[in-house]
Amino acid sequence: MELRVLQYFLVTAREENITRAAALLHITQPTLSRQLKQMEDELGVSLFHRGGNHFFLTEEGMLLRRRAQEIVDLARKAEKELKHGGESVSGEISVGCGETQNMKFLSDTIASFQKKYPDVRFHIYTAIADDVKERLENGVLDFGLLLEPVEISKYNYVRMPFKERWRVLMRRDDALAEKEKITPEDLAGVPLIIAKRQSVRNELENWFGHDTRKLRIVSTCNLSHYNQQVMVESGIGIAMVMEFPCSRDTLTLRPMEAEITGGCVLVWKKNQTLSPAVERFTAHVKECLAEAGNVCRA
Repeated sequence: MELRVLQYFLVTAREENITRAAALLHITQPTLSRQLKQMEDELGVSLFHRGGNHFFLTEEGMLLRRRAQEIVDLARKAEKELKHGGESVSGEISVGCGETQNMKFLSDTIASFQKKYPDVRFHIYTAIADDVKERLENGVLDFGLLLEPVEISKYNYVRMPFKERWRVLMRRDDALAEKEKITPEDLAGVPLIIAKRQSVRNELENWFGHDTRKLRIVSTCNLSHYNQQVMVESGIGIAMVMEFPCSRDTLTLRPMEAEITGGCVLVWKKNQTLSPAVERFTAHVKECLAEAGNVCRA
């Protein structure tokens, strides 16, 4: 598959209209149709359901779209790194991250780095740790800001300065909101919204101990404190969340008895050649952590 044809495929998948896609790509409609058909013949699958000028992705097409986007992004990233290789420090740095309080420290670090190197652009990709690690492996991301527990033996890493604390998010008019701390017994039989990631679920279930049989999980979430707040506010359930600044007057965060805390690490792949921008940023992060009194490991 040629990179050019992958770009044709992605534009058509986005527009869902062959005429509009051809116009955006500045090629004729017959040429675009022929290129897409040749790609399907090469792969031996149908990528689109066709209805006149309307093209909708098949299941196989949906699978290819994700991989094609990663390939195109990686090619663009490599091109920019090579173009800027001999010049002053510039280019792009891609960071994948979850929703964590350590994003404030990372943001301050990025801001101070850009004062030194204003030609470096950052791309932030927000996702759960499993998605971030996959993109790190594929080379699409340079760094991952990951909440523990996470397997980090294959990465270089630095430990971020703030501990993450689990909290119970509930409505202020909930009877449990009057309690100083929430116990596992308090949540027995209560509708719960918890993390989808299995390793995190295991950690929360360990907190419940022998009461796991009494858990009533009504929903799981991967990310988005906003969505969790809306769900709790609507009365769907009580959410188990990482501590964050809750700004809704109708909601409150309560601490847990036998508090669960976790660390956060910034990781990057071992044994790889770093672009000048990534290499400088790695050093800058370590300097900022040293100033904050943190111990770095890489």
